Amino acid sequence: MPQDIRVRFGRVLRQQRQKLGVSQEAFADMCQMDRTYIGGIERGERNVALVNIEKIARALQIPITQLFRGV
Repeated sequence: MPQDIRVRFGRVLRQQRQKLGVSQEAFADMCQMDRTYIGGIERGERNVALVNIEKIARALQIPITQLFRGV
């Protein structure tokens, strides 16, 4: 059975955030979101809304499509 899309998306987000070289807290500030929310996304516990996916992509300075390449 394939891994849940939330887990796969969270893994890609964590990789991209670490590639940027910022902590969850700093990244959450960049996205104007709570750190615990970002942590929940990275652990695959959150079903992320499209508006938040857009905020995340902007903070990472990548196209939204790049977030889904590894998903």
